[in-house]
Amino acid sequence: MDLASWSAVAGLLLLVMALGDSVLARMPVSTSMLYLAVGAAASPLWLGWVHLSAETHAHALERTAEIVLLLSLFGSGLKMSLGLRDGRWLLPLRLATLSMVVTVALVAIVGVVGLGLSLGVAILLGGILAPTDPVLASEVQVAEPTDRDRLRFALTGEAGLNDGSAFPFVLLGLGLLGLHELGDSLSRWIAVDVAWAVAAGIGIGAALGTLIGRLVLFLRRTHKEAIGLDNFLALGLIGLAYGLASLAHAYGFLAVFAAGVAMRRVEQRASAEAAGAAASRAPDGGDAASLQARSIAHVARAHADPDPRRAADAATDPQHAPAYLAHAMLSFNDQLERIAEVAAVLAVGTMLWAVDWSRASWWLIAVFLIVIRPLSVLVGLARSRTSTTQRALIGWFGIRGIGSLYYLEYAIRHGLPGDAAATMTALVLSTVVASIVLHGLSVTPLMNLYERRKLARRKAA
Repeated sequence: MDLASWSAVAGLLLLVMALGDSVLARMPVSTSMLYLAVGAAASPLWLGWVHLSAETHAHALERTAEIVLLLSLFGSGLKMSLGLRDGRWLLPLRLATLSMVVTVALVAIVGVVGLGLSLGVAILLGGILAPTDPVLASEVQVAEPTDRDRLRFALTGEAGLNDGSAFPFVLLGLGLLGLHELGDSLSRWIAVDVAWAVAAGIGIGAALGTLIGRLVLFLRRTHKEAIGLDNFLALGLIGLAYGLASLAHAYGFLAVFAAGVAMRRVEQRASAEAAGAAASRAPDGGDAASLQARSIAHVARAHADPDPRRAADAATDPQHAPAYLAHAMLSFNDQLERIAEVAAVLAVGTMLWAVDWSRASWWLIAVFLIVIRPLSVLVGLARSRTSTTQRALIGWFGIRGIGSLYYLEYAIRHGLPGDAAATMTALVLSTVVASIVLHGLSVTPLMNLYERRKLARRKAA
């Protein structure tokens, strides 16, 4: 298929999504399901335009998934507007650590006992399937800066954290297969792949997000400089955080997520200080919280205004500059992430023709989605301040997608043997496809029901 044909197909798909997005939002069908179907149709399963396979094109697919994840992880970090001392942060932390360990352990047990896999391959399978997806889970994530819902916050934070916290288990599986150095009695794995890579990744990202956020606000509020090109600022911070973390042998995914969180924290603190100062100067104009909410609304209007002077005024205003910075970066990142999602899910669809489906295990998918994921959530969130409904929905919406694709291609590119690679490809892609379809069909009705019940409880109170 030549470039002109690809351009026409891609353009048509993007136009259909732009024109029909509001209609699809009301239907029990996700956009990812449409992308998946188009990708499968373009493969040798029907039209034969594209011949992608997990083994042959491992490097290109790994890089594609990596870029999509970086954009999504940064956006997830920017959405986390709660202060780090807020108790709700414990929910994603517990999901990304305790629930992660339980998931990998249970998948490994099922892999060894039920599928006859070696221990290394089984642990690798657990590490690949364990992370939830920040790309395909937009409908269950935090949508507004003022959203304090525990369900959405937990799922957003988990998706941002566990793409990095899964890496040690992927490396452990590869190490048991002789493809990664683990050290005597796992000493190198514990010291480098777990302790150093996690701590350094989070530290590098948090430091960069804080430093750059403060620098930009200082330049804008004090000197009326560094205005505009917020898209370059977002991409620059993503690239710098990921690059420096990778050079330091730390986890770049965690660094990018931490950079987004830190940038949001800078904005939140600066906005709160500006609102407090404004409230003290005009006591009849409302308290600091209401002034901060007005600032968010003002920034949204200024960002959408076609007159660039309105945007420039908001970007440099001492009170509105922090909120404008976060809003502009998140708006750009959301748009770019949607385009990246198209490319990634199309790639998954085009790979399905090359899968040896005889190696797939459909009962494993049922056990994973209905038993392993909910059980790991129950363990991770035991005695937490979440309702039974919230725990049930968190247990169901453990969406698998681009993160699993990245780790699959990473393992193949790092020498996973051919037979094991074919089995892993079938098991992972069948789980990803099942997740896209089942969660895509259920997300709209279940989340609508959840929001209606939440609204009814508020009215009753």
